[in-house]
Amino acid sequence: MAMRPPVGPPTLTRRTKILLVVAGVLILLTFVGNFLINNYIDWLWFGEVGYRGVFTTVLFTQFVTALAGGLLMAGASLLSFWLAYRSRPVFVPVGRPDDPLVRVRSRIQESLPVFRLVLGGVTGIAGAMVALGDWKTVLQFLNSTPFGITDPEFGLDVGFYAFDLPFYRYLLNWLFAAVAIGFFIALVTHYLFGGIRLTGRSAQISTAARTQLAITAGIFVLLKAVAYGLDRYELLSSDRKAGIFYGATYTDLNAVMPAKLILLIISIICALAFFAAVFRSNLQLPAIATVLLVLSSILIGAAWPAVLEQFVVTPNAQERESVSIQRNIDATKAAFGIGDDRVTKVPYDAVPKVPDQVVRQDEATLSNVRLLDPAKLSATFTQLQQQNRKFYGYPDKLDIDRYEVNGKLQDYIVALRELKTSELTGPQADWINRRLVYTHGDGIVVAPANQVGQVLSDNSTNGGLPNLTAIDLANKDNPNIPESLRVEETRTYYGELIEGYSIVGGSDGGKPLEYDADGAPRSSYAGKGGVPIGNLFNRLVFALHYSERNILFNNSINENSKILYVRDPRERVKKVAPWLTTDSDPYPAVVDGRITWIVDGYTTLSNYPYAQSVELGESTADAQQMLQRSVQPDQRISYLRNSVKATVDAYDGTVTLYEFDDQDPVLKTWMKAFPGTVKPKSEISQNLSEHFRYPEDQFKVQRELLTRYHVESTGDFYGGVSFWDVPSDPTVTPTTPIPGANAQPPYYVLAGPPGATGATEASFQLTSVLTFRGRDNMAAYVSVNSDPEEYGKFTVLQLPPDGRIFGPRQVHDAFNNNGTVSSQLTVLRNQNTAIDFGNLLTLPVAGGLVYVEPLFLERAGSGTTYAQLARVLVYYNGRVGFSPSVKDALDAAIAGSGTAPPAAGQQPAPPAPQQPPNQGAAPAPSAPSGPLSPEAAAAATEFARAYEQFKAAQRNNDFAGQAAALQAMDAAVARFQRATGSSAVPAPGETGG
Repeated sequence: MAMRPPVGPPTLTRRTKILLVVAGVLILLTFVGNFLINNYIDWLWFGEVGYRGVFTTVLFTQFVTALAGGLLMAGASLLSFWLAYRSRPVFVPVGRPDDPLVRVRSRIQESLPVFRLVLGGVTGIAGAMVALGDWKTVLQFLNSTPFGITDPEFGLDVGFYAFDLPFYRYLLNWLFAAVAIGFFIALVTHYLFGGIRLTGRSAQISTAARTQLAITAGIFVLLKAVAYGLDRYELLSSDRKAGIFYGATYTDLNAVMPAKLILLIISIICALAFFAAVFRSNLQLPAIATVLLVLSSILIGAAWPAVLEQFVVTPNAQERESVSIQRNIDATKAAFGIGDDRVTKVPYDAVPKVPDQVVRQDEATLSNVRLLDPAKLSATFTQLQQQNRKFYGYPDKLDIDRYEVNGKLQDYIVALRELKTSELTGPQADWINRRLVYTHGDGIVVAPANQVGQVLSDNSTNGGLPNLTAIDLANKDNPNIPESLRVEETRTYYGELIEGYSIVGGSDGGKPLEYDADGAPRSSYAGKGGVPIGNLFNRLVFALHYSERNILFNNSINENSKILYVRDPRERVKKVAPWLTTDSDPYPAVVDGRITWIVDGYTTLSNYPYAQSVELGESTADAQQMLQRSVQPDQRISYLRNSVKATVDAYDGTVTLYEFDDQDPVLKTWMKAFPGTVKPKSEISQNLSEHFRYPEDQFKVQRELLTRYHVESTGDFYGGVSFWDVPSDPTVTPTTPIPGANAQPPYYVLAGPPGATGATEASFQLTSVLTFRGRDNMAAYVSVNSDPEEYGKFTVLQLPPDGRIFGPRQVHDAFNNNGTVSSQLTVLRNQNTAIDFGNLLTLPVAGGLVYVEPLFLERAGSGTTYAQLARVLVYYNGRVGFSPSVKDALDAAIAGSGTAPPAAGQQPAPPAPQQPPNQGAAPAPSAPSGPLSPEAAAAATEFARAYEQFKAAQRNNDFAGQAAALQAMDAAVARFQRATGSSAVPAPGETGG
């Protein structure tokens, strides 16, 4: 029978080869083309903002690291293949014709240059792509700055752990990868060309193969010895007891660290054993060395520390870990800026130091109580200040800032009237309108945070609504606008809501295309920001980038046109300073006559020795996170500094970075890497510094740490004694089980110094309360100052440990369980009205605590619903007040009546003792016995009439009428209670009897 010829691989036709080559070229051109276009667009953008040095430095560093990584991987693979191929056996046993090994071997030999090119190219490109992302590690190492602080174990500067150690580990990992791939390629090559044979009774290995593999393995083990050496330093960031503290534990110091040193020595001995195999005809020594290394790693590196932990540390953990815990406390305070030099702890018993009637005299705090909640007013601003243009909008959560008006500091709710192109519909949504006509917002809208409109008898004012002032194109020259809020240019081209790009400077028949405002002559953008797009080449590039042919063919784009992109202020700052972590809440301010976005920038580290490691995304989450446009990423940090204050001009997009923490070594390192990008602190203008707020994200991380790191005793720290918690927000329904996601957010307030009595000067503060761990009772009040002179100074009021002071949840429950309040809320809660509780503020006043919670009404089921302040709830000294204003509500709480101040000559009721939560329902209001007196009957009739007026106003969507009716209901309730001597509330239909 005739033998079949061996079946070879299928051959490709000439046409197929040509098609494959063309396809490969097209794929390469697409990849290279996109790369070139994206980098050219970035080149133009960085030139526009004046930070082209950042672009070139990052690009050059990426090129060098990619080149080094690519050459290392390609060199290791080609060298390993060359040595293995060069030392292959002269005579290789011939296998069967259909043996795949034979075919592969012959193909490599036939196309050896091509094979080498492919091998080096694939490994080199893979290495280069991985190395692209390592530029930060390289730049930090090359520009490292000493901290001037040494670690307590090795006595090395913290800069070694921050900048040097990560680079050494990075370099070592690359060498590990190069040696590993070299070993693998050598092993495969020797097998393919007969240096290693697995046939016969026993495997055979040539001298050349044994030599190359033994040397390569020995080098790998030597690198492992270096790794053991670096591991000793990395133990100072150990997470062995992450649930309690970070840093080297007793076991790490007394078992793991000596074990690493022993394993280092054993690794060197094992490496010598591998090298000795070059001169021996067998692999017994390497085999013994490998077994020794593995057993040593198990017994010395794992078993011994486990035994020590179990039998020595665990029975006496509080004592054994005391040194490590103290190191962790000290390092954490230093790394996160919560040391004793910045945090002042003050015992505060929360017992008023003055008579109740004198409490009202604390003008610094009580006259500035914030009634308006920035998280509730977006729809209100939209409905009242949208200028009947749907394409204007406001963020879901507004901002708060302060301005000096008539010589007095005043806090304001602030928001830009921004362009919101997503709201363009119908003919407005075509490309020309979205990109050339509707290009910007118009002005900034402000409202005093402690004021709402008052309702007059003719219902002519905006009762319960913010007192809005718009500084826009139409009224920027209004003489009633305070000097500190005057703006030269109200058009805003950069903001949080602006999506995509806009092309400005276009014209139609010589007339500008851009829409400004109804009735205003159309003007054209004259700012210095934006990339020129008048020439054909740039138009072609942007047309390709955005896949939009209109950019290329639209006749309205002329030689003066510019394209604006990367328009979110936070994204602009992140792009010019990629080494910064930006705060999730930029805010607008009027600074020196310009609308300016202020963005806080953080420098971070992940390996500060002994410092606590926190999850940034988790630590900054709170109950209002869903309202924010951006959140922090899930990254672990052990060092945080607000080192940079950045500004973005809302008109021309100018980005300016200012050095804010001039003592931060991390910032100094980046300033050396990118010289000239950050302006010195001395260049910050006074007007700008007056609008700096202490950033929320940093404060959230710090308050989370203060829940534990206020404890001084290592024993108490280990046992969790006196730990605190960030309370959940009582005004919202929990929406997620994610830790921290339901936390009460911190609040900016304008108030007197925390704990001071009779203060007259108010300061802008960021505040939060903390509760005892696992309980609702208040444990501490934390405040940090934002005024330029006292910026960053913390005050922690530590409340009595007996837990007698109500926390936010208990106060909110006290409001809802109060008889007077609950009865009126029942009236308000009907099918057409939704009740929305605002931020619950806790304010230290006159040695005690005043809790203030605004109550908003919304028209339920209406597409145009918006919030209107209806009532203010006040809790003071165990008593509740409920009124349209803070003053009246506080007076009612002082008097003990719940709704109104006491009558003339009437003494205020004694304070009711605070009851622990969940220990019984609130008592019902006492009802009057017998028939009603004429005065009480008249009050009940008046209440019923006001209630009918309230329902009628609801049906007509008349918020001013609702507010007037509510005020009349309050007055009727007060008269009814005085006439009956009870705390009862008349029913709507009650008129006497």
